[in-house]
Amino acid sequence: MEEISEARRHIDNAKGFLSNNAKKQDGLYRDAKYVKIAGHAAYTGVLLALNELFGEKKKRTRKSVEWYQKELSGLDKKVTSNFALAYEILHLAMGYDGAKSAELADLGLDKAEQIIGWVEMKLEKPSSKY
Repeated sequence: MEEISEARRHIDNAKGFLSNNAKKQDGLYRDAKYVKIAGHAAYTGVLLALNELFGEKKKRTRKSVEWYQKELSGLDKKVTSNFALAYEILHLAMGYDGAKSAELADLGLDKAEQIIGWVEMKLEKPSSKY
């Protein structure tokens, strides 16, 4: 479960960038640069966990968000929804746009942690395909 530990490390790094560098004031982060770094780090953590679940860690081809959604949709609708939110918040809003809302960042990080926890649970069950 080394990849799960690595995924959690990415989430911890994202939280660190936000708390130590983004300078939160009145519910907003002041430095979009660190919001972007945190968003990318957290989203990467989600992908690391999912790649471990789907056995994609050794392949060089980059998967699309639609590929992940399709794979998840057959397994768990709630996780599919959480992934869609994590993508929208962590990758797009934070990672590209530098959205400064601390509340939005908290929601994205929470969804990322839920996905990683779900993957960890799935990997602990040896009888299931995923």
